[in-house]
Amino acid sequence: MPTTDQLPVVVIGAGPIGLAAAAHLSERGLNPLVLEAGPSAGTAVRDWAHVRLFSPWAEVTDPAAEKLLAPTGWVRPDGATYPTGGDWADHYLQPLADALADKIRYGVTVTGVARAGRDRIVDADRDQQPFTVHVHSADGGEERITARAVIDASGTWTIPSPMGADGLPALGEKAAADRVSYRVPDLKDPAVRARYAGRRTAVIGSGASAFTALAHLADLAEEEDGTYAAWILRRGLTGSTYGGGEADQLPARGALGLRAKAAVEAGHAGAVTGFRTRAVHRDGDQLVLAAEDGRRLDPVDEVIVLTGLRPDLSFLSGLRLGLDERLQAPTALAPLIDPNVHSCGTVYPHGVNELSHPEKDVYLVGMKSYGRAPTFLAMTGYEQVRSIAAAIAGDQAAAERVELTLPETGVCGGAGLFDEPEGAGSGEGGSCCAAPATLRIGVGVPATSGDLPPR
Repeated sequence: MPTTDQLPVVVIGAGPIGLAAAAHLSERGLNPLVLEAGPSAGTAVRDWAHVRLFSPWAEVTDPAAEKLLAPTGWVRPDGATYPTGGDWADHYLQPLADALADKIRYGVTVTGVARAGRDRIVDADRDQQPFTVHVHSADGGEERITARAVIDASGTWTIPSPMGADGLPALGEKAAADRVSYRVPDLKDPAVRARYAGRRTAVIGSGASAFTALAHLADLAEEEDGTYAAWILRRGLTGSTYGGGEADQLPARGALGLRAKAAVEAGHAGAVTGFRTRAVHRDGDQLVLAAEDGRRLDPVDEVIVLTGLRPDLSFLSGLRLGLDERLQAPTALAPLIDPNVHSCGTVYPHGVNELSHPEKDVYLVGMKSYGRAPTFLAMTGYEQVRSIAAAIAGDQAAAERVELTLPETGVCGGAGLFDEPEGAGSGEGGSCCAAPATLRIGVGVPATSGDLPPR
């Protein structure tokens, strides 16, 4: 029977942050075991393969991963260029997974995590027990894996938020599922293109994903008569509605917001403000959205809901997690990322201390660590797992030394979790951004987070 220290560290998810965690653990001489539900590395990333990242190659590869890849002859693509999700998966994530080799298992879904021999209510010798990770394999088999620590990097991709303004599905939303999508459409796919060409589409959301959908539909409208997007905003139009524009030090994100603005100005899209969806009704072959204030939109053919993502916490119910009641992020991290407070997305340095829970040696990292907060940088996730790997290895000094440089975006407005009325934009949350600057993390200065497009 191996001692706890000899057991693997289970990493859930073979996405960018999960693979980086495995690289950092390997660099520390620890034994990672990555469990991936999909058939390949970056399964969720491949779902948005057609979407371009806001960060260049230089900012979306992890240093420990690059060291692991170097002996294979891997060369990072031009650091100044911007990969698509497909590029990221094919030219970095899959080679990294291949280098990790048998440290990754595919086609296994984690269904539960607990302490060996201890349910959630038992205190006795709890921290001395290893973890048990229950998994289902693609062939229907079940297995229990014993682990010394668990790093959950499963992300939030599997649970998109619904269209209802109260955070619940709108009345009739599930019944209209054949006409509702929760992803940015890939209009280069002929079948997807046919779904939206020459039709009216409602796009619900105010973030980067909504910008992307609007820009793509505007391009389609240039080629296909009758293509139109009704952009549904829960708040009013403000100076920050389209993001930071030319002031954004993530130029690709700023340009995307400007493209969305251009779509509206060109007449390919129209903004409907202050519209909080209550219900969706069938009207023949079309759908009609109804708001909480009684307004009803003109019929549309399709609805694209891009209102954010949520963490799946169901398989962690056997653990004692300390989560913020609003964001579902670790309690110590939540105040640093709460968009109700940090409308510019400012995030202070954080690592293992902010990511720890009452249950010792279990960590939520990457997008999942942000819970329902809307923005996240890959670089932030890489720093998280570097710190955690150091802590698991017993190097507390390295774990607490946070070293990271993030771009200050200068974007106000947060996620619009409480939607201001038409014309609002001054006062709290409306003018908090100073001039953009690149800030050094680890010296007590805030920097922003938020550049991965699928959020």
